[in-house]
Amino acid sequence: MVKIGWIAGVCAVIGLIFWTGAEPVLHAVETAGWAVVGVVLLRGTAVASAGLGWFVLFPSVSRPNAFACVLIRFLREGANALLPMTQIGGEVIGARVLSLRGTPASLSAASVIVDVLVQAATQFLFALIGLATLGAMGRGSAIRETVAVVIAVAIPALCGFYLVQRPIAQHVVKRMLARAVGERAWLPFGAIDALYARLGSIYANRAGLLTAAAIHMTVWLFGALEVWVILASMGLPASYPEALVIEGLMQAIRGAAFAIPGALGAQEGGLVAICAIFGVPAEAAIAMSLIKRVPDLVFGAPSLLGWQMFEGRVLLARHAPAESHRGK
Repeated sequence: MVKIGWIAGVCAVIGLIFWTGAEPVLHAVETAGWAVVGVVLLRGTAVASAGLGWFVLFPSVSRPNAFACVLIRFLREGANALLPMTQIGGEVIGARVLSLRGTPASLSAASVIVDVLVQAATQFLFALIGLATLGAMGRGSAIRETVAVVIAVAIPALCGFYLVQRPIAQHVVKRMLARAVGERAWLPFGAIDALYARLGSIYANRAGLLTAAAIHMTVWLFGALEVWVILASMGLPASYPEALVIEGLMQAIRGAAFAIPGALGAQEGGLVAICAIFGVPAEAAIAMSLIKRVPDLVFGAPSLLGWQMFEGRVLLARHAPAESHRGK
């Protein structure tokens, strides 16, 4: 199903490019020029900051290395953007790598779960700010209604995701998982009881939660600069509030399309509709989306390569004692 979504997304992107005209889109990308470097630098800063937002969630007595959290955050982003899996696949990989580096498996999984919730909650608030800003401008009534529905649907989803992490849901979740996949399937992430104990310790760290939320919120607001830089480089200057609306509503659409790898097609189509509110032509909107995907390749490809090398070293280390024993 995920592969079908990935193929459909790729086809949608190609279809949008040819519907708009490949030549105008390529011309818009060429016009942006220096903006590509600017967007890469902005995204790198944002992802590194998000890694620190993950780091502060850990209880101080069992906190991993901050640099490791930043590096694994790049891996999480790269896996979500480039691998043909849902946009939560990178989180599973991130939890696994952190546990292989020595952090208890239950703590690794719990930290990623809470980090995803904090990120999703602040993304929701950011989209709400974008929607409110657009409403204050008195523009885009049709798309305002669409995004409002997406945001409304997100509320019960966020609440449900939070409640399932609380102790009240522990026994229910345990029974459901045991019935569906068996208790052993959770061994890589530690016992379920240990996982919930770790979740409790993270939620007890109120200062860490508030700091993480503040960092993620700042990252979302900072991300609007990507739109501002790209439009300015194309000769289509926009104010920061306009860039915030475009980025905020685009993130709402990306959030709704979490099951599509990299939100392929959804991001491009959404940007065409949102940018039209401010008079930005379709070819420029698609070019913007393509430019915003460049950092995914710049940071994602090396991160995924590093991950494979790391997994290879772990595998060799596990087999070395067995080979040595056989040699004797």
